[in-house]
Amino acid sequence: MMNEHQQKLTQYLVAFIEELVGNGVDEVVISPGSRSTPLALLFAHHPGVKTYTNVDERSAAFFGLGIAKSKKKPVAILCSSGTAGANYYPAVIEARYGKVPLIVLTADRPHELREVGAPQAINQIDLYGKHVKWSIDMALPESIPSMVQYARSSAARGVSISTGYPEGPVHYNFPFREPLIPDLKQVEFITGQSGKRVLQGNRQLPADIQHDLQEQIMNSKRGIVVCGPGISEEAVQSITEFAEAYALPILADPLSFVRSGGHSKENIMDCYDTVLRIDECKEALQPDLVIRFGAMPVSKALMLFLKSLPDIPTWVVSKGEEWQDPTARGTHYIQCEENLFCQGLMKNSAHSDREWLDHWKGVNDQAKGLLIHGHQAWDEGMAVHQLIQHLPEGATLFSSNSMPIRDLDTFLFTDDRSLRIFANRGANGIDGVVSTALGMSTGSKPMYLLIGDLAFFHDLNGLLTARKYQLDMTIIVMNNNGGGIFSYLPQAGDQTHFEDLFGTPMDLEFGHAAKLYGAHYFHVASQSEFIPALQEADQTKGIKIIEVITNREENVANHRKLWNFVSREMTQNMKGE
Repeated sequence: MMNEHQQKLTQYLVAFIEELVGNGVDEVVISPGSRSTPLALLFAHHPGVKTYTNVDERSAAFFGLGIAKSKKKPVAILCSSGTAGANYYPAVIEARYGKVPLIVLTADRPHELREVGAPQAINQIDLYGKHVKWSIDMALPESIPSMVQYARSSAARGVSISTGYPEGPVHYNFPFREPLIPDLKQVEFITGQSGKRVLQGNRQLPADIQHDLQEQIMNSKRGIVVCGPGISEEAVQSITEFAEAYALPILADPLSFVRSGGHSKENIMDCYDTVLRIDECKEALQPDLVIRFGAMPVSKALMLFLKSLPDIPTWVVSKGEEWQDPTARGTHYIQCEENLFCQGLMKNSAHSDREWLDHWKGVNDQAKGLLIHGHQAWDEGMAVHQLIQHLPEGATLFSSNSMPIRDLDTFLFTDDRSLRIFANRGANGIDGVVSTALGMSTGSKPMYLLIGDLAFFHDLNGLLTARKYQLDMTIIVMNNNGGGIFSYLPQAGDQTHFEDLFGTPMDLEFGHAAKLYGAHYFHVASQSEFIPALQEADQTKGIKIIEVITNREENVANHRKLWNFVSREMTQNMKGE
């Protein structure tokens, strides 16, 4: 027989969970703890909820973020009170800036135990500040009808805010009094569609604005389309058709989903990062109109190029109100769904002059040929190039930040295979990379992770979840014994303190970590060993760690030698013309 407290606790939380599940939240990552017991037990008891447990809250949060990224749906993460929720912070920040719907649930002490020295009690009100779209300190559980409806409304409201564009995290803080055990024997969840639904539509432009923008494109002679991270995969076809209709080159970031797939890649420039390092090319390729979809691309060369342009029309197309313009050069901030924008402006379009587009194609093709044939040395760039060529149809590759994503930018050429490339580019950090990729592996197969040794070390704990749930992923660790990207920066000139403060060599090999977590391990010290290791990993189930040993100094020298070679050859060809 339920006592009164159990009745209140159970009915209140059952209503909340039913509404979450009814609005699409059916996967929960739980970090064990005492105060979160009521929610943890009820989630585990729900027949329609898939639960994961992860004892490390930082890893758990990134794991949930990875599931949400892969499956394009809101995912809940649950932890106890105290500093447990603080360990969610890096993933919450990434979800905010990476536009990932994350439902953050923290348990808390009841109000009478706050700020009085009670154990595991910190101030959790607005714990994540402006890094969540919405936060609420939930009322203590009650079973009267108005409070049950309050629980339902709060659940539906939070999911709708989290999934409304731009997607992002929301935070529920739940105070619970003891005893913490709900009466599971009396629980019968109502499954199916939620009683409260929020239906969201797409933004489109009125006809007069479409006509005005169309005229501006028609009057342009040298327009370009820039595609960055965060573009809807469903919009890629429309964007490429739009560019073809107006004979516009597309400068496509590796995370834009534009460089690979079944759509036309006729107008896609995949070597602009290399091309825009060359002064003569920058002068010859200056546009008179920039149309940008998604966030700013990875390429620093492109960023500097766009910032250096004279005052020209620059359109930033976005589905919502976020201000994605770090160059501050935008002249039109167009809030419209990408598909509808492209389809609306393609009506009655005609652009017969292809000289500008052909010029871009010629420069891009020349740079690509030089990159392929001029890169002979075995280094991280060569390994990334070979990895890309090896990926099977339908593969998903998650990239760490720093050098891995930049090597992808250089060596990911257009491809008819359907390859999906992801990274945590919201805050551009290296924390939680392993856990995010593992979360993605629950919905993306085959799954690969490209990561450096520092980022791998930073999130080794994530491998525990992989072992627990027998996840399948191939991890390629570029071990250059430190932070490789710093070797490209001015700090590298100070040899007195560089290694200690920036290079940070760890002198680690990860075979011991593989053994600890039950992963298959491959040690690659030469080019001849790399492809066989990838092939064997493809035939092996579970977590596979391929540790590629590289030299930081040689890697920097090879990259610079390659860029200088391409620059010299292209400059000479341009002068010869």
